Amino acid sequence: MSGILPNKLLRFSFTLLSIFILTSGMAQEHVPDTTRYLDEVTIKAFAYNRPIHDIPAAVVAMGKEEFQRFNAATFVPAMNTAPGVRFEERSPGSYRISIRGSSIRSPFGVRNVKVYWNEIPLTDPGGNTYFNQLDPAMMGSIEVVKGPGSSLYGAGTGGVLLLNSPIIQTGRAIQASLQVGSFGSALWHAGYEDATDKASHQVQVMHFQSDGYREQTQLFRDVVNSVFRFELDDRQVLETFIFYSDLFYETPGGLTLTEFEQNSRQARPATATLPGAVEQRARVSLKSFYTGVAHEYFFGSNFHNRTSVYGNLVNFKNAAIRNVDHRNEQSLGARSVTSFRKSAEKIQMALLGGGEFQAGFMPVKSYQNNQGAEGALLSDDEISVLQYSVFGQGELLWSNFSATAGASINGLQYTFQRLSDVGSPEEQMVYTPKLMPRLALLFTPNKVMSVYGSVSRGFSPPTLAEINASNGVFNRDLEAETGTNYELGIRKNWFRQIIKSEITGFFFALDETIVIRREDDGSEYFVNAGETKQKGIEFKLSVVPVIPKNSFVSNLSIWTSYAYNDFRFGDYIKGQDDFSGNQLTGTPAHVVSGGADVALRSGVYFRATIIHTGKLPLNDANAVYADAYTLPGFRVGYQNKRLEIYAGGDNLLDQTYSLGNDLNAVGGRYYNAAPARNFFGGLKINLAF
Repeated sequence: MSGILPNKLLRFSFTLLSIFILTSGMAQEHVPDTTRYLDEVTIKAFAYNRPIHDIPAAVVAMGKEEFQRFNAATFVPAMNTAPGVRFEERSPGSYRISIRGSSIRSPFGVRNVKVYWNEIPLTDPGGNTYFNQLDPAMMGSIEVVKGPGSSLYGAGTGGVLLLNSPIIQTGRAIQASLQVGSFGSALWHAGYEDATDKASHQVQVMHFQSDGYREQTQLFRDVVNSVFRFELDDRQVLETFIFYSDLFYETPGGLTLTEFEQNSRQARPATATLPGAVEQRARVSLKSFYTGVAHEYFFGSNFHNRTSVYGNLVNFKNAAIRNVDHRNEQSLGARSVTSFRKSAEKIQMALLGGGEFQAGFMPVKSYQNNQGAEGALLSDDEISVLQYSVFGQGELLWSNFSATAGASINGLQYTFQRLSDVGSPEEQMVYTPKLMPRLALLFTPNKVMSVYGSVSRGFSPPTLAEINASNGVFNRDLEAETGTNYELGIRKNWFRQIIKSEITGFFFALDETIVIRREDDGSEYFVNAGETKQKGIEFKLSVVPVIPKNSFVSNLSIWTSYAYNDFRFGDYIKGQDDFSGNQLTGTPAHVVSGGADVALRSGVYFRATIIHTGKLPLNDANAVYADAYTLPGFRVGYQNKRLEIYAGGDNLLDQTYSLGNDLNAVGGRYYNAAPARNFFGGLKINLAF
């Protein structure tokens, strides 16, 4: 099966393609010159800078409309409506992000997903992203690139997140908001914006706190954010992006099924051999200062360069059941991209090339946890990381076709020394640079339909957290993942663009898949598990009917999405156990979401949503599954240019479920209970002057 799309997926995709082509001719006959085209979002992924209809890649754009359906304090439910994307939260503030099953490597945190903030790397050189340091108010939009993005975004097989700050409108404005909710949650935000034709500046201060649903889940987060943009002259633009984040949250630990069913709100209790989460005061403290500067230069109408540099200081402390880790991480990096565009009659050409460099010094000291205090020193490690990527991409557009070819070379080096072992030598681990190509084709037979296909390679070395895991062993044998992704997608708009649909089929063959293992004391380590074969279908549909001018309704939209994931291990043998053919751990086979947005001309709105997640395996043996769950929610409010008042609720069926499971947990401690039925309400003020 390797090297080609699976037969069933291939037949299904081409059947849909045939239906779309046949019906597009009929639909096109009834579209007059006055066809109503809705405003299209410009997609920046792979430097295309075009509407999604003209993008030969699986990209999901999330913006203000999607996030305003839910609680303003979290990214999780909005992102989980995107097919193929799964945001998990083991405890409040502890995010885990999976794009097409990539969370199999992460006991917590964000790994194997490259994250950029305003086109500047946010993922550190060691491959980790502290996504929980961010506040949703910092984001104007998020683009999710599904599948390997190595051809342009460095090493990785799990996808890419492109975070963008809000676009500042001309003029001055003061903003303030307050939201309160169940389980002692409170969120407030204050901001100031000032924009002219030549310059803009935004300053934000944000605070969030929660007592948490479970015992030992209190959270506090404070963020200060500043975004500045200035046109130096007709050819140059300078931007700065700065934030400081101070985050604290308690970690309750995983429960067994019996504990989960008896009292899902309890923290991990003590056992005969290990103390509990409350006794050990399990918690995380994260302080981070990030600053990035970007300079754009337009050499003329055809040439353009954007160069950015960043620096990041992180103070991270994690008190787990077994140990207390202290990290003082320092990283810096740069990214430069030069592009050239040329048009001649019906042919357009776009070329770009550039590079990305990151370096980090990431020492970590680990102590015994004596009821929350540091005990005896377990290890004292000094680790430095050097990572680089050199990339290029070319695109040719002619008539109704476009072709994109890109490739990158990615390298990674770890330097490690255990100072706590007297006389321990300095060691280096070098992952041989790999060439990662991508080829994509797009065909647009008319204005309402596009078909694309792509083949791309991915290369993902182990992250620092996987090489130097919590079991205290520096793993010198862990190999890099490599894989090939095949993709076919169709986008089709119907009836004057009232209906928009998109379907994507993909097959991702991954070698040397990295999976998590756990020691008896709960500490983690990682191994290569052979190969995985990940087949899937993702579907999106939205309906936005034309509203008569005399109607009391100003806007109506109905939307749905569906992801089918047939993700399985290939050859995977561990000792006497053969897991070959088993379902990929932590990934549901079916995820469905949908909803309706209604806005009245009076300013009143109502948004209803529902997300259903199918059962998923909790260990590689597929011996234990987490149950499926369904989460209906709503948000209702009144909004005008200056004021918004709203209220809403989540998990209206009051289901007991685990949103972030501990995969392959020792002793069956898989479950981290998510909040029960909960409600929130808020007020936003925007004063423009």
